[in-house]
Amino acid sequence: MVLVYQVLSGLYSFMESINEIDELVKIISRLPGLGPKSAKRIILKLINNRDELMKPMTKVLGEVYKNISRCNLCGSLRSNDNCKNCSFSSKKSKKICVVENIADQWSIENSNIFDGYFHILGGTVNSSGQRKEDLLINALVARVKKDNIEEVIIATSATVEGQTTAYYIQESLKEIGVKISKLAQGLPIGGEIESLDDGTLFSAFKNRTGLNSESD
Repeated sequence: MVLVYQVLSGLYSFMESINEIDELVKIISRLPGLGPKSAKRIILKLINNRDELMKPMTKVLGEVYKNISRCNLCGSLRSNDNCKNCSFSSKKSKKICVVENIADQWSIENSNIFDGYFHILGGTVNSSGQRKEDLLINALVARVKKDNIEEVIIATSATVEGQTTAYYIQESLKEIGVKISKLAQGLPIGGEIESLDDGTLFSAFKNRTGLNSESD
């Protein structure tokens, strides 16, 4: 065990003397949940699998950088100018689920509990200095009017910032006459959508409460 540690430590020290590796360690370490040690392990894996991992990853990352962007209308990710979330589909219900970020959208999609459209705000009021003008609330109002949306489900997190944002959304939509609801209080205080399990999400959606009328 000591010998392995010494070998790895020596290799890491050698890796850090290579400028390209050192820069890559810095970049990977900025990803969520990863530090320098984890970054070095990932780099070793890539180097040892150049054709199977590194080459295709480089190609795909280049395509993602070139083609993938955030939709200005709904806040979701789109490929070139094609946003599947914005596009009309007869298979989707005429409901919009409003979430803070794309990770929340993915969590709800993976649970298969919602069959409507999503609207990604891009954060919350007062988070990182963001104001309500910085979020896609005006775009949400425009979508509701244009697409004749029947219900807006507010799925912001149960934090002070999340609830403040929910209030601004409700105020922005109150003159339209659309049904507005929010996730049930089974959502733990301070809880973030992306960290919830499918069972909790299902219960929160099923038992959501109406803010201006009864919800189905």
